[in-house]
Amino acid sequence: MSNLHAMKCVPCRGGQPPLSESEIVLFQPQVPDWNILEVNGEKRLSKIFKFKDFAQALAFTDQVGALAEAEDHHPALLTEWGKVSVDWWTHIIKGLHQNDFIMASKTDHLYSG
Repeated sequence: MSNLHAMKCVPCRGGQPPLSESEIVLFQPQVPDWNILEVNGEKRLSKIFKFKDFAQALAFTDQVGALAEAEDHHPALLTEWGKVSVDWWTHIIKGLHQNDFIMASKTDHLYSG
């Protein structure tokens, strides 16, 4: 499997199931610091990124937003003083898709880069 952060999202228009547990296990090692949460019966990838102040957190939020627009895949973002919470999941299939792991990896790459 190639590096997720180098991959592009593929259009997901629904009509397909969310990733199975065995598929999730294949992708998770590339985003090991992300938690899998279940919210309203839907699995999500979730992570909190820490910053020195609100300005840095807001700048990161803007970067994630620009990435989301470029890939046409959008997260839930919560920006607070010194931290940004990011949740990726695919709304139309009510769960996780390969795109969510790609975007989690790209988000990590933004944070480290």
